[in-house]
Amino acid sequence: MLLSSFFSSFRSKPPQKDGKPLLTLKERFAALGNLPKLFSLIWQTSKWMTVANLMLRIVRAAVPVVTLYIGKLIINEIVHLIGAEGTRDFSRLWLYVGAEFVVILLADTFGRVTALIDSLLGDQFSNKTSLRLMAQAARLDLYHFEDSTFYDKLERARQQTVGRTALMSQTLSQVQDVISMAFLAVGLIAFNPWLIVLLFVALVPAFLGEAHFNAKTYSFMRKWTPERRELDMLRYTGASDETAKEVKIFGLSNFLADRYKKLSDEFYKTNRSIAMRRATWGTVLMMVGTVGYYSAYVLIIIRTVTGNITLGDLTFLAGSFSRLQSLMQAVLLRFTQMAEGALYLNDLFDFFALTPRVQSHKNPRSLPRPIRRGFTFENVGFIYPNSDRWANRHLSFTLQAGEKLALVGENGAGKTTLVKLLARFYDPTEGRILLDGYDLREYDLNDLRKEIGIIFQDFVHYQMTAADNIAIGRIEAREDRSRIEESAHRSLADSVIENLPNKYDQILGKRFKDGVELSYGEWQKVALARAYMRDAQLLILDEPTASLDARAEHEVFQRFSELTLGKMAVLISHRFSTVRMADRIVVLDKGEILEIGTHEELLAYNGHYAELFNLQAQGYR
Repeated sequence: MLLSSFFSSFRSKPPQKDGKPLLTLKERFAALGNLPKLFSLIWQTSKWMTVANLMLRIVRAAVPVVTLYIGKLIINEIVHLIGAEGTRDFSRLWLYVGAEFVVILLADTFGRVTALIDSLLGDQFSNKTSLRLMAQAARLDLYHFEDSTFYDKLERARQQTVGRTALMSQTLSQVQDVISMAFLAVGLIAFNPWLIVLLFVALVPAFLGEAHFNAKTYSFMRKWTPERRELDMLRYTGASDETAKEVKIFGLSNFLADRYKKLSDEFYKTNRSIAMRRATWGTVLMMVGTVGYYSAYVLIIIRTVTGNITLGDLTFLAGSFSRLQSLMQAVLLRFTQMAEGALYLNDLFDFFALTPRVQSHKNPRSLPRPIRRGFTFENVGFIYPNSDRWANRHLSFTLQAGEKLALVGENGAGKTTLVKLLARFYDPTEGRILLDGYDLREYDLNDLRKEIGIIFQDFVHYQMTAADNIAIGRIEAREDRSRIEESAHRSLADSVIENLPNKYDQILGKRFKDGVELSYGEWQKVALARAYMRDAQLLILDEPTASLDARAEHEVFQRFSELTLGKMAVLISHRFSTVRMADRIVVLDKGEILEIGTHEELLAYNGHYAELFNLQAQGYR
């Protein structure tokens, strides 16, 4: 039943529980095509360690047949000495024993050196692959990170950055064992070719069984990627400093634990079913191999007893057959493990193969500095990937050089999407955005973003020093302490930092030892300092003062006016006391421009802006 199921994978792809097919044997063999790409990465990691590893394994491949042959010589010499009359010459015997001692000693030494190289090469490979994964993630579009399918792919790729040199070790061990088998097979074929046939007949069923269950395990783990991510999320939510307060106040502990238990139990039951069937069939199929081994062993014993071969030949042949059986078993089973590992490599190389949609122009024009005319939106519309709703539509306006523009609208009106288009996190679905009369896509992407300082409402709390948290705004100026301190002074973060035990060298956040947590308002001042640190031509602030008190907000915007003097600024805020500081205000509704003008003009127009302004003003009366 198992084998028929396995062979049927050649002909069809039976649907699984989730509707996805089980990989065919042909696809598993095809996955081995990932090995050259893996070895290319390993070669790039360290050429000398890769070569040394390979050479050591080739030398070690000859050890089994050499030790068995020397053992044969020792046995035959002992038999000869036992039957000899008169003075016995032990010199040849001790020579053989000494040779075997040296071979074993060298084999052990080479084995330890190989293991050391594997370990060092594995660490380097993991580090370099992780760096490459981070660089690839930085290249990809923002929409990738807003797609759950991408997160599944990213999670699987992350898992491949560690332990993949085990696949390298398996492959090289495979080469080593195949060479050893070639040496051992010569002796067995000379004695009786049918022994080799018997070995294959005994071991192939076990190989096919392992291959079948490896494919099932891979399909199961791939299918469960979203659930495993949810398990990680539940683990983190149930035991984290960021969630502890809400977990306690809302009594979420049992809810999270029950949800985790239900999901983990389902995972365990499915995995247990595969593991139990694998163990059962593995035991049955390995019995076939044991019967085959002892059949061959009986044949060798009969030939020895009848005087056709010597006692030394017996030990050599029995040892060769036993070792060859073990090597063939290891090679066949390792093959299935290699195929499984190569399948998982698909996840890593698929991730590396992703290409961003938003890219720099091949022959970019120089970014103007200073910007003279500003940004112009010409009938710009945008739809998020995998959505059928326009996030923005019919946007036509100009952000003039030196102008402060405020974006106003209810949640979901398209304010943040407009900002993402301006920073070219996305390209418009229709229309175009011009900078000084030229399409944004004609400029180098990195040059463009260097001239934009942006602080989102959901800014990151970096678990780093206060100085590094601010330097992130212009990371290449990380060592410029005077610039960092000046940025902190402008954002009012200096008053927060001066009260920290280690001042600018204080670790912020509680994730690491001796770290100090800040209030959200204090974090916001630190984040604002990043904008000052950037010294960009366009400054974008998304709800920058949402958690500041009235006095701090007034001080921030006094300094904000100084910072943006002669520069462009885009401000998203729900506070009209902040909005009215802008030169012009754009009112958005359902992704489209509803009104545009100065604060006074919009109040006089008595439209949507005036309605929102009066509703907020009532709260202060």
